[in-house]
Amino acid sequence: MKRENHTLFFEFVFQGFSSFHEHQLTLFVVFLALYILTLAGNVTMVTIIWIDRHLHTPMYFFLSMLSTSETVYTLIILPRMLSSLVGMSQSISLAGCTTQMFLFVTFGITNCFLLTAMGYDHYVAICNPLRYTVSMNKSVAQLVWGACSIGLLVAMTQVTSVFRLPFCATKVAHFFCDIRPVMKLSCVDTTISEILTLIISVLVLVVPMGLVFISYVLMSTILKIASVEGQKAFATCASHLTVVIVHYGCASVAYLKPKSENTRDRDQLISVTYTVITPLLNPVVYTLRNKEIKDALCRAIGRKFS
Repeated sequence: MKRENHTLFFEFVFQGFSSFHEHQLTLFVVFLALYILTLAGNVTMVTIIWIDRHLHTPMYFFLSMLSTSETVYTLIILPRMLSSLVGMSQSISLAGCTTQMFLFVTFGITNCFLLTAMGYDHYVAICNPLRYTVSMNKSVAQLVWGACSIGLLVAMTQVTSVFRLPFCATKVAHFFCDIRPVMKLSCVDTTISEILTLIISVLVLVVPMGLVFISYVLMSTILKIASVEGQKAFATCASHLTVVIVHYGCASVAYLKPKSENTRDRDQLISVTYTVITPLLNPVVYTLRNKEIKDALCRAIGRKFS
């Protein structure tokens, strides 16, 4: 009978940034500006790669897929967060919460493995340049499909483990349906679900990040980073490595840190980093540090005003 009472909750309420009540308008303006910049940057990146034939290579195909995934990723979370900051409804249905978590996990993990695929692309380009075109043209679609498939599979597993739990509270101490804040609403012991979440986090964060760093170690070893040509080739990976460090670093802090109490504000700050800042980082870093992207932008602007 007690378990039946647990199933009566069909709606959750986000507490969001309630502890920053006096600054919510300021937060709204800042997050809205960042959101607009993120959308503009990623859409511009995808458009430039699509229209400029010089960028029709596997590396930029991966980059366009990452930008597309990041755009959808932000659409899942930020509009609702912004609306809650200006006093609109902070409630979400059980089905809506399930959907949001599923899509968030799917695209978040897809991003992780797209970054890993990009690391492999750089490795082949630098360490085996003569076979790069043949090798990557054969595997590029498989790598993207693999990243998306892993994201879907892990999301189904993770969401099922969370929403099979009975809930006895409705206030989510977050601004979106993240895994741990929703799990805390359960009336029963969540140890098994927490262990599963930790295992998944290790597999989708530590393993891909390790593979990326191993590939860079191998590249530096092979190139010896002694010649001018070697330094120039390795420098092209700086943008990717910057994004990797920030993306995996923030996600690792959020999902691999030990469980603790009274860390709501800190957890939200970490979440803002990987839901707001990281998606913006991708177009900014690649635009500022990548000569081919800057040249493509100049060509596109030149055609428009010529």
